Amino acid sequence: MSAMLLRVLGAATAAYSAAIMVRPSWLAKPCGLARADGTVPAPTGLLIRSIGARDTALGMAMLLAPDLRALRAVTACRVVADLSDAALFGTALTGTARRAKAVGVAVTWGGLCAAAAARASRTAPVEGQSGRPRSWCTGAVGMRRRPSLAGRL
Repeated sequence: MSAMLLRVLGAATAAYSAAIMVRPSWLAKPCGLARADGTVPAPTGLLIRSIGARDTALGMAMLLAPDLRALRAVTACRVVADLSDAALFGTALTGTARRAKAVGVAVTWGGLCAAAAARASRTAPVEGQSGRPRSWCTGAVGMRRRPSLAGRL
């Protein structure tokens, strides 16, 4: 279930990110980066499209990751991207309300992805034992459980 939540978050990320590539004003206006008439300066549009391209790629990778290990890795990249956005928008945007909104959205989205990834890791089955909760020690670093002698009898 948690892996499915990560995939849904990836799809939502990809959809919004593709949308801001088409309409950079959807990100520029709330951040105060648009002109008074609502248009977006060309250099700002370029940077917003760059962010959109990065996040579309990360979102699609989350959606299409072949297994939990790949899904966790790309989700970690997504969280780092969100936290870096929060740090940069939080220090560079003008206006306290704009900064708070941009930082709040980035930190919330990154936190949601991180929490879903942590939950997916805790509930993932150990290799070869589907349905059983994953042990923190076994499987966490790629180790496999050895079958006990009792299991062979």
